[in-house]
Amino acid sequence: MLLMRALLVSTYDLGRQPFGLASPAAWLRDEGVDVRCADTAKERLADEAIEAADLVAFHLPMHTATRLAAPLIRKVRSLNPSARVCAYGLYAPLNADWLRSIGVDDVLGGEFEEELTAIAREMDAGAGPDKVRPAPLPRLQFLVPDRSGLLPLSRYATLQMADGSSRIAGHTEASRGCRHLCRHCPVVPVYNGQFRVVQADVVLADVAAQVDAGAQHITFGDPDFFNGPTHAMRIVEAFASAHPSVTYDVTIKVEHLLKHRNLLPRLRDTGCLFVTSAVESLDDRVLALLEKGHTRADFLEVVSLCRREGLALVPTFVAFHPWTTQAGYCDLLDTIDALGLVNHVPPIQLAIRLLVPAGSRMLEVEELRPFIGPFDGHTLAYPWVHADPQVDRLHADVTSTVGGRPMSDRRAVFDDISRLAHERAGLPAPQAHPNRLVRNAAPVPYLNEPWYCCAEPNPEQLRIV
Repeated sequence: MLLMRALLVSTYDLGRQPFGLASPAAWLRDEGVDVRCADTAKERLADEAIEAADLVAFHLPMHTATRLAAPLIRKVRSLNPSARVCAYGLYAPLNADWLRSIGVDDVLGGEFEEELTAIAREMDAGAGPDKVRPAPLPRLQFLVPDRSGLLPLSRYATLQMADGSSRIAGHTEASRGCRHLCRHCPVVPVYNGQFRVVQADVVLADVAAQVDAGAQHITFGDPDFFNGPTHAMRIVEAFASAHPSVTYDVTIKVEHLLKHRNLLPRLRDTGCLFVTSAVESLDDRVLALLEKGHTRADFLEVVSLCRREGLALVPTFVAFHPWTTQAGYCDLLDTIDALGLVNHVPPIQLAIRLLVPAGSRMLEVEELRPFIGPFDGHTLAYPWVHADPQVDRLHADVTSTVGGRPMSDRRAVFDDISRLAHERAGLPAPQAHPNRLVRNAAPVPYLNEPWYCCAEPNPEQLRIV
């Protein structure tokens, strides 16, 4: 029994109740630690909570969360200088030197629960933060996440249905890491082609607890749900049997949707409403530079495949990068429109700009070097400037268009962006596709919080939908 108090902090987790707090909370409470959780995307981090803590740990699953954590880390150091401060999650090891410079004692990676618990034991034994953390990724026997002390699910993003109704949404993880090495992905520097499963009974128990707490839909937050398709299907089939009225969504690579196309009807029949897929670009040269593992033709095939199987496909894009051209951007928009995907794509996806964080494999790309500057400790990224100033201007104007209309109809925002882009490129305004009104009229279920991966906005853009 450890007689100590821990404060776990999440600064942003895509509008979801943070799994990254609930999971380590279970481990620490199992050791007898008094755990308090704070989600500063939804609530103020109270001074008294900081002052009472022996251990303060920040979950940093993404770039935006890391930037938002900086002033809070400094605040913890000011109010409670004797506390041991940890940072954990994907973006912690990527920014280890910077985190230590602002007062973090321990930096943990993607499989953090066991190490965080070990730190609590060290503290109880009087050990300081000098111990070098183990480098290899452990294989953990997970505990069921403990969500007590977190804000209710009703405070988080909800699923907006095609009929205008909404559903309370939960979130869990069936696996972490990824088998693939896409150059722009923040998972790669930490997991390096490895992935780890969360045991099926743990996942199902976590889902059951969230359903009991009111969840009517579950997002599986795995980087790629089909890294382990047998594991994934075992979970969703048990999920559907236990909770037949609860729906879910997953994220799956284009190449996995093609490779495991025989599984798509089973996803649909077990309650999957939509599949998010990081398409990133429709330019084969850019896809090769990113090492995405698919082509434009593959994407077009997946659109047809998902439509045929009755699964809504939600493609995400890195629309602006050093190889974007004004004509190429117009082609992206025209293709989205022609495929009937306007309502499938959150407008912010049309403004996403390539992020190059510390440790990114994008730094290997020779073609990037003429555009990129030195690492910026303020933005925690390598800034880049497009060779054509008009492309950067277009990005700024598209971002302004999206950000100024967060609640607008997707079709209306898309049309404004398309008119702007075609005018800037000197191309004729796009004509309405013959089937556009029919194919784009039906709304697609979506979570009312933007979805970001490895190309993220500034913190000021967090509420863009």
